[in-house]
Amino acid sequence: MTVLLSTAYLAPVEYYRMLANAGQIIIETEDNYVKQTYRNRCVIASANGLQTLSIPVVRPDSLKCLTKDIRIADHGEWQHLHWNALVSAYNSSPFFEYYADDFRPFYEKKIEFLFDFNEQLRELVCSLLDIVPRLTYSTEYNGVPQGDEWDLREAIHPKKPPVTCNFLPYYQVFEQKWGFQTNVSIIDLLFNMGPEAIFVLSFGN
Repeated sequence: MTVLLSTAYLAPVEYYRMLANAGQIIIETEDNYVKQTYRNRCVIASANGLQTLSIPVVRPDSLKCLTKDIRIADHGEWQHLHWNALVSAYNSSPFFEYYADDFRPFYEKKIEFLFDFNEQLRELVCSLLDIVPRLTYSTEYNGVPQGDEWDLREAIHPKKPPVTCNFLPYYQVFEQKWGFQTNVSIIDLLFNMGPEAIFVLSFGN
């Protein structure tokens, strides 16, 4: 099975479920940027419930702009705010200290393009999860999936239900307060479960 995915900022668990299990992954590089998607936002489980972290981007001059050409805006101290939010949400999680030094540089260095920022983070997460997906990047936009392709480019979306529903619950810091928060950012699973996170990503749970 080949799965088509858009780029995503610290994507939700189901996104990494696809990376861990699909026979082939194609990450879209030729799509037009769409607002209010996981392309520039993630959702974490914080002490106050679900919290959305959004990366500010530079608005393109035209109505349409390829996602790969979208630049990250410098204003708003967003890196400082995002890192503080992650620390606040996960400082007491079992594996935060173990992984913190891997993620901190992303909230200190400047990366110009959103796509590059997302992909460097994805590569880090895959490495920490010991996932080695068979992954390529699209060379042209194809609106009609071919053969066994499963198009999840717009299906994995903050305003849509998960594409798969049989998620294995795992420990979360604030579960007693808010209940189990399903399909939040992969960073939630990683900080809470560490090396065992890979088992949660398996199909058939």
